[in-house]
Parts: sequence; structure tokens; C-alpha cells
Amino acid sequence: MTKRFLTIADVAETLQLSSQGVRALIRSGELPAIQVGARRLWRIEAKVLEAYIEKQYANTRQIVNASLLNEEA
Repeated sequence: MTKRFLTIADVAETLQLSSQGVRALIRSGELPAIQVGARRLWRIEAKVLEAYIEKQYANTRQIVNASLLNEEA
């Protein structure tokens, strides 16, 4: 069974970032997350993480395409 929610450690491992890097993404609003439980632990929905990754791919494509257009000019 696939987990619906991921911990900061899960996301850090997937993105190969530090836990602090993931927290920075959450604080900036770039990576939506929720806090749950009495300890207010952060959880990131798996589909939200996948959407974030796809958005980053799209952003990278735009940057690469813009660079290629600038080189041709």
C-alpha cells in the first residue's frame, strides 16, 4: 500500500535534500504541507510532492529553452 502522507525525512530522501532544505521549501510556501498531531509534525501529501517535482521539471524546461533561444540570437 502506498503512503498518502510523507514525513520531512521521506521527502528529504526523495529529493536528496537535507531536512532543513525541505523545511525551507515548506516555510516559503513552495512545497505545501500540513501539521498534524499534538506535536504539530509536518506531513506532505505524496501527490503534492509529485506535483512539485513536475513543476520543477517544467521550470527547468523553460530555463533551458530560454537559454537556447538566447544562444541563437
